[in-house]
Amino acid sequence: MNRTRWIFVAILAVALVIVGASLLLTNSGNREQGGALTVERPANVTIRVLTALPVEPWVRNAATAFNAENRVVDGSIVQVEVVAIDGLTALGRWDRNEYSALAAGVLPDDLSDAERAALENFPTAWIPDNRYLVELANASYKERLGRDVFLTDGEYRARPIAVSLFAWGVYASRGQVLEERFGDVNWETIHDAAIARGGWPELGGDPAWGFFKLVVPNPSKNVGGLAAMVAIAGEYYGRTDISVADVTNPEFQRWLGELMGAVTDFSSASAYTAEDFALFGYSVGDGGQLLESDLLQNMQGIVTRWEDPLKIYYPTYLTWFDFPFTVWVGPETSALKKNAALEFQRFLLGEAQQQAALAYGLRPANPNIPVDATPESLFVQWADRGVQPVVPRTSAMRSPDRDVLLTLLRWFELNVGQ
Repeated sequence: MNRTRWIFVAILAVALVIVGASLLLTNSGNREQGGALTVERPANVTIRVLTALPVEPWVRNAATAFNAENRVVDGSIVQVEVVAIDGLTALGRWDRNEYSALAAGVLPDDLSDAERAALENFPTAWIPDNRYLVELANASYKERLGRDVFLTDGEYRARPIAVSLFAWGVYASRGQVLEERFGDVNWETIHDAAIARGGWPELGGDPAWGFFKLVVPNPSKNVGGLAAMVAIAGEYYGRTDISVADVTNPEFQRWLGELMGAVTDFSSASAYTAEDFALFGYSVGDGGQLLESDLLQNMQGIVTRWEDPLKIYYPTYLTWFDFPFTVWVGPETSALKKNAALEFQRFLLGEAQQQAALAYGLRPANPNIPVDATPESLFVQWADRGVQPVVPRTSAMRSPDRDVLLTLLRWFELNVGQ
């Protein structure tokens, strides 16, 4: 071997010795520091999912089934904790930062051990009633933090897990009179019934029924009340989008006030008034626009307690809830928790849980599942009460912005709320 080759071999040997010594020292130091070369994963991880009330029973049962499977994500067994909360209440807590999101530029590593421990209770995901609630919450945080916390695209985007429309639920006896008098059941019909000075006798109904009584969810307790007012505006103006100027139009406000005046008592109504229909019957009202799933879930109670069942009618200007599963993307939750949330989202969108949603009167978000997919489907059970498997959405209302919602809510507080 010539001299050049000996020199090359010597240099290579020295390099190997240096690399080996460096690795030995690094591993020794890592052992002293607890093995930083390996990423330690907890054996179990729990995610908290804030869940809107209309889908909470279904999501909670799904979580029970999910937890029983001991699913593993990134080496950790995932458990889901469902927290029931109304959409408006949750939005208010996000707006007031009651969940204690970190300030701009602050990371978990900057916190004390106690502060990091407190982040364990931070919501990993939110299932509100409608996607515009997500947009409103995100806008508030983006202004405060300079970044998005809920996404509309990408892996962590908000994805609907079920759909429920707002529909008319009217007692069959009352609905028959309204159809004979007006032809269709819509907001114009309800308005004319509401302002009939002679009450039901003037409309052709039984004098014992008194005056027409409307049922609408209390907008200060239930975002469904705001959805109803959005639908009212859509029908009044004959279009699918409304503005603040539309809401503040004195003529519209007068018309809206006449409608809302037919509601017997907003102050005593529960957040979800379909339950009141089932419990208290005619004393609650003759009919109203409520969430389809709530109407279907309470249909059996109405039939059991009252001889007069509800009939369902669908409005021309549709509003609906799409219950988007929304993952918080800020540093408050770990990548493990975010991925665990996606695993639960996929579970909810799977065929088994989408079929299970039918028993709660929810329309599947999975397009492969028809509403009559199972015998337990409430759409099958109450098909003779006017339920439509497929509803045209050519007049679907556009999601209102924050200013429109706040204007409607303010009008209600000043003119109707007690």
